[in-house]
Amino acid sequence: MTEPLDVLVVGAGPTGLALAAQLRSYGVTFRIIDRSLDLAHESRALAIQPRTLEALAGLGFADELVARGNQAVQLRMHLPRRVLSLPLFDIGCDDTPYPFLLFLSQAETEDVLGGQRAERGTELVKLSAEDDGVVCVVRRGDSTEEQVRARYVVGCDGAHSTVRAEAGIAFEGRAYPQTFLLADLEVDGLEAGAAHAYLTAVGMLFFFPLGSPASWRMLAIRPPDAPDGDVDLGQLQEITDRYVGEGLRLRDPVWMTVFRLHNRGAARYRSGRVFLAGDAAHIHSPAGAQGMNTGIQDALNLGWKLAAVCRGNGTEELLDTYEAERAPVGRTVLRFTDRAFTIGTSRNPVIRLARNRLAPLLAPLALRSTRLRGAAFRTLSELAIHYRRSPASVAGPHAPRRGRPRAGDRLPDLPRGLQGYTAIPGWHLLLAGQDVVWPERSLDVVTRGRAGLLTVHWLGSEGPWPGGPVHGLVRPDGYFGYVAGGTDLEELCVYLDRWLPTE
Repeated sequence: MTEPLDVLVVGAGPTGLALAAQLRSYGVTFRIIDRSLDLAHESRALAIQPRTLEALAGLGFADELVARGNQAVQLRMHLPRRVLSLPLFDIGCDDTPYPFLLFLSQAETEDVLGGQRAERGTELVKLSAEDDGVVCVVRRGDSTEEQVRARYVVGCDGAHSTVRAEAGIAFEGRAYPQTFLLADLEVDGLEAGAAHAYLTAVGMLFFFPLGSPASWRMLAIRPPDAPDGDVDLGQLQEITDRYVGEGLRLRDPVWMTVFRLHNRGAARYRSGRVFLAGDAAHIHSPAGAQGMNTGIQDALNLGWKLAAVCRGNGTEELLDTYEAERAPVGRTVLRFTDRAFTIGTSRNPVIRLARNRLAPLLAPLALRSTRLRGAAFRTLSELAIHYRRSPASVAGPHAPRRGRPRAGDRLPDLPRGLQGYTAIPGWHLLLAGQDVVWPERSLDVVTRGRAGLLTVHWLGSEGPWPGGPVHGLVRPDGYFGYVAGGTDLEELCVYLDRWLPTE
């Protein structure tokens, strides 16, 4: 058996790689393994939401992802006899430095996240939990086996998770009856710089701008009367002509595949020292481009908590908050994507009438409502995710209420650049208020024994709470754990003693 690790990460997709990067930033000992011999070469997941870019910025990945990706700002909805232009994230996203949907192939995303560092061709065979750790058996490509002991194991190993099966966690849900066709290719006759959705009485067809490994990602539902089996370019062209007409010519496919969709969620996200994240915990349709993003945010919610416990700066109670915070997010995504998918694919005559006749008439009216559009964009962008009901989110005395960040909310980037204060890993105390004198003795108590773990920032009147005085404690994942009004820091000390105890 090798020397004990803090964490064994199983699965080196975007979720596992994001978790590994965060563990690395905290100096935690870990290994990341994946049964695949190489990085993904296909695009697979392709959309990165604003909140995910924010979360990855502190690890130094956001700028490179943006540089490689395609910032789509328009959606063209091709309806019978008209085309609607829908701006993406034009409102409701003024508090993020990334007010756009970034299209980038999963292969590129994994490369940026450090996919080459994973132990490839190595799979988990068995795990057994003990009081002080987990003993795992891993098998390499040459069939040799190794025992690995880790304090914690995280399953980021996808829909067919070995970690989930070994932990005895149920994966509940259903498969959709439709068959989907996916391809990365070139398309002549398609307007560049926008995503395109063709919504017809026959079916739905989507083209998303990629750039690499091909200019376009095509997604279509195979018509019920189409032959089963592998997909080829001729079949894709036939479906395109059927849905669109003869205006588009497909060519030079880089990758084509056939797949089925599921809507399933893990009954639990944790079993003792074993955790699940990403597709191992939830899989669903690509409606809303939520899948990979939810997985990466699972990882970045869990990673700093594992690091804190492994380094002695947190208790098991902190790890309990992972499921409390992320399972509701996973369930919400499953419900949302299921409803959107059902409406978009149902053969029910009433739903088809509403989708094909009423929706085109009502959509322009709905798009005129800036309030409705802004709320929709904040939901899709995942900027609206909060943890207000988490046991680790506490509103202190005189905490601001409506219209201002509360305990459990993400730190907004207003004024612009505010999120840069929290780029350094760790907790951050923000002190806001014009001409406010913060008691030095109280601040000494707050920071004592927390050198390198807690950074204090004086914001003056430039913080997220104009007027003040207000103090807010930002967690390592960019969410407020504690918010209170005034300059009395006594209750803040109580919070820190529970969630960031000194040695």
